[in-house]
Amino acid sequence: MEQLKCPKCQYDYPYEDGFQWVCPDCHHEWNPNESKQPEVIEIKDANGNILQDGDSVTVIKDLKVKGASGSVKVGTKVKNIRLIHDSSDGHDIACKIDGFGQMNLKSEFVKKV
Repeated sequence: MEQLKCPKCQYDYPYEDGFQWVCPDCHHEWNPNESKQPEVIEIKDANGNILQDGDSVTVIKDLKVKGASGSVKVGTKVKNIRLIHDSSDGHDIACKIDGFGQMNLKSEFVKKV
């Protein structure tokens, strides 16, 4: 018999709880009888355009940066973004901004170039 693994973190020892399986490591719950296709979430910019990895975007609002003396100004162009689909805090774009370094942005504050 094939050992069942957690589809989220690949932990080797999930346990059955009624009709669901539960991972004790990441607390993910799933039903192995349901469709195995992952849910694809489209990330859209402030204008409703669908964003993809590698796109370039422009910041549409001054953004204060914690721990920095300045802020990211309106019109700052960010190249080669990477999308974060499982972000829990709403920051769904990973990027590198000149003068600030690596940071995460919310898609509602950018527009696609």
